[in-house]
Amino acid sequence: MAGYRPVEDGGKKRVLVVGAGAAGMSCAQHLAQHPEKFDVTIIDAVDYCGGQAFSIPIDKEKHGASWLNQGVQGGSNIFHHTMTMFSRQGHHADPVKLQVSFGKDDKFWTNVFPTKLLARHTKEIKRFHTMLKIVRWFEVFFAIIPIKVLMKLFFFTEEFANTVALPMVALFLGTGNYTPEVPTIILERLVTSPTYGMWYPGDPLTVASNLPPMVVFPNFSIFYEDWRKSLVQKGVKVRLSTELTEVISRDKNGVVVKMIKRTPEPDHHNAVSAWVAPASDPHGGADADAKESEEHYDELVLCVLADTANRILGRTATYREKKVLGSAKFSDDITVTHTDSDYMKRHYENFYNPEQAVTQIQGVDQTTRIEMAKKSFKPMYYIKEYPEDLSKLEMCFDCTNYQSQFPPEVKFENHVFQTIFLNKKRDGHLWSIDEIDESKIIRKDWWHQLCHSFTHYLFVIPWMMFLQGRKHTRFAAAWTLINAHEIAVMSGIAAAVDLGAQYPEDLERDKFALLSFRLYYLLVYGRWYRKKAPQEGPGKDWASGLYGSIYQGPGVVNEDRTMWREEQKKGNST
Repeated sequence: MAGYRPVEDGGKKRVLVVGAGAAGMSCAQHLAQHPEKFDVTIIDAVDYCGGQAFSIPIDKEKHGASWLNQGVQGGSNIFHHTMTMFSRQGHHADPVKLQVSFGKDDKFWTNVFPTKLLARHTKEIKRFHTMLKIVRWFEVFFAIIPIKVLMKLFFFTEEFANTVALPMVALFLGTGNYTPEVPTIILERLVTSPTYGMWYPGDPLTVASNLPPMVVFPNFSIFYEDWRKSLVQKGVKVRLSTELTEVISRDKNGVVVKMIKRTPEPDHHNAVSAWVAPASDPHGGADADAKESEEHYDELVLCVLADTANRILGRTATYREKKVLGSAKFSDDITVTHTDSDYMKRHYENFYNPEQAVTQIQGVDQTTRIEMAKKSFKPMYYIKEYPEDLSKLEMCFDCTNYQSQFPPEVKFENHVFQTIFLNKKRDGHLWSIDEIDESKIIRKDWWHQLCHSFTHYLFVIPWMMFLQGRKHTRFAAAWTLINAHEIAVMSGIAAAVDLGAQYPEDLERDKFALLSFRLYYLLVYGRWYRKKAPQEGPGKDWASGLYGSIYQGPGVVNEDRTMWREEQKKGNST
């Protein structure tokens, strides 16, 4: 604790930000805008910045690109804060129109062309859209009801509920096998909201016939490294391979913590330490001999998962913190990055198949969509329902079709896929992971993922405002609302603003960014952010479309595969 100088004696406010993902980095950046007020330290147990967002090297000659984004791949046009962060570091996202492939054989459907499954459920599709109107009218009553209950209330068959409705939500948030527990409001808004609705406007004939305008992200390892360097230049102490093991005290004198120095791994993904899991755990036990040291700070911002925050607060956690943080549910999932095209052909629909298409739905001609599908059906996101239990899902990306650094045409056998197996503890017995050819596996990554159960919106979100700022502690991460990169970025900015930093003037003039931030700050901190920036200046014309939701500022380009053309010039893509 040598060198500690309390704020009241004239020193800067010393802030420890734990976690160098999107939330932690954005928090540190906005605190760093005020070097006269804050002395900022950001730490992470791994040896890189970005958290779940990072890139891995792949074989350029085989796959057409030399790198692949892992964990986080893309988002929506409404991600104004995220794309502004890209632009600040000289990066950009690329536009893409999303194509999906849900189910297999007679249970297959897509947003690109109508299939026999949709023709079989025409009456339920009409009732589905009527139901959404009713839910919209009486949203306050239906909002938190789990989707599985909603499906029963309106007498939908199990096949329709599990093969049509649930995949529409599982895609949006990666909710996976907890999708039946997701609140009804998320499903309803995805179809009826002109701003947040991925499937807006819904199609009463084929459920969804739009190609959602999305964005795909730049090389995350380079982006986050550039961000790290900019923070260092601003005076932020960025300490990687540094783990907070325990909070010792939180009182009027500030926060005392214990830390250890981690041993960096060659790939920068340090194994789980012995402070988290013992050596008997196949994923734990690392750095058991590391020596703990104490450090003193004025404020603590925990940009980590809720259960991690609960663990490291330890004996200092209040009853309220234990109850709220302990109510967040997580599952252990694994992403297998591979090139096994035979596995994909066995389990998913990858190409246009005329035997599955229908030319008319309820007497309405669908020839135009069929002709388009013949030429350009390239699914990017897949879902497979397990035959043993249709409510349980496996998710997959065709990264070659989706990510923008790849050439437009690559042989299917050379595509890179990411298949995601969900909830090992409960559903691992359903997994087909052993069917993937080991020789074609590039990488395996385990994730501890938030389950967007309705309980999260009853017992976690409404109570966060009663935790924030108490005992010199704030919580910032995507789990504080919805699991999305944009929420993580906003949560970090909110923590900084709550500590006394300024919300960026250009984003304040972006009316949709400001609205999104205000609503987040109100919901998670219980306070309404008041405008401070002058009306004229950068950001005023960034918001376009209905309610300004479509981002037109720096950090995104207008032409798809721009990244590929840029990477070609650098020699990183073919």
